Amino acid sequence: MGIRTAVQLLSNQNKSPKMVLVSVLNNCLNSIANAEKRGKRQVLVRPVSKVVVKFLSVMMKHGYIGEFELVDDRRGGKIVINLIGRINKAGVISPRFDISLNEMEKWSSKLLPARQFGHLVLTTSYGILDHEDCIRKHTGGKILGYFY
Repeated sequence: MGIRTAVQLLSNQNKSPKMVLVSVLNNCLNSIANAEKRGKRQVLVRPVSKVVVKFLSVMMKHGYIGEFELVDDRRGGKIVINLIGRINKAGVISPRFDISLNEMEKWSSKLLPARQFGHLVLTTSYGILDHEDCIRKHTGGKILGYFY
């Protein structure tokens, strides 16, 4: 079923077409990147998922964002993120391709601007890690996104 038929099905039910949120992580990273470009100090992101929280914790561990606060509103949740102005670009890779250990260098050279700059984020059996931790733990996984 394509995007057009999904909108048509929704429009047949409610008599008006509705947009549906496809990727919560993509929405979050776009909001962060746009707020950084405008020079904001904080950004409010909603809705939130566990993957978004883990991705942000990887970004915080490497010093790209400040602390973030999870606000539980009994719906989708919200996060208030303190920005420090270090993010140039952040993005999601969809579909989540499988990356083995020997393909890690190829993907990092395709997505990141330099060898020692930026991070790929993968979901592995050890949890959500960046590509350097995956190499250290000698594991592959599915790619979630990148930031630099």
